[in-house]
Amino acid sequence: MVNQDNLLAWIEALEQVYTDNKQYLTQLDSAIGDADHGINMDRGFTAVKAELGKTQPPDISATLKTVAMALIRTVGGASGPLYGTFFMRASAVCANKTELQPADVVALFEAGLDGVLQRGKAELNDKTMVDALTPALTAMKQALANGADLKEILQQGVSAAEAGMKNTVPLQARKGRASYLGERSIGHQDPGATSSYLLLKAAADIWA
Repeated sequence: MVNQDNLLAWIEALEQVYTDNKQYLTQLDSAIGDADHGINMDRGFTAVKAELGKTQPPDISATLKTVAMALIRTVGGASGPLYGTFFMRASAVCANKTELQPADVVALFEAGLDGVLQRGKAELNDKTMVDALTPALTAMKQALANGADLKEILQQGVSAAEAGMKNTVPLQARKGRASYLGERSIGHQDPGATSSYLLLKAAADIWA
């Protein structure tokens, strides 16, 4: 079960995760993008932390919406709208909930992914964040159906996200800035898939 305090702990952990991985994500992005993904994610979640400290939203849905708005406002490139949409859709599916059961957590990630798919128009194997999030959701839904607890559900999701992230290396990018490189995008790990993996891993670490 995830309550408001658990949710805030996840968001706070994300701020640290993206600070710690700023150089790594930017390095990945320098090979096939604008070399700013790590900088953007760090800036975005630093702004999120400041906003949450200032506004102190009353519940889970309001917290997720605050995260969404801060990311959309402060993050450049495609990351802001995509991650912002992820958290906005997640907030809608968590409306009126004071705590999240395992099925609610899976629904949160499913709503977030649906938003990303609609906003970014990317599909599996386009070499984007979708390549980490889609297999993660499939694994989490399967674990939920098998009666697994939240810890196991999230661990299954993280393992699938990590595999999906690594599977972006041999792919040719078909979306975003990386797609302009054509075959030169092959051989590089996608930064968006990597930041999505980190997002899910932080949830698994904190909510375990």
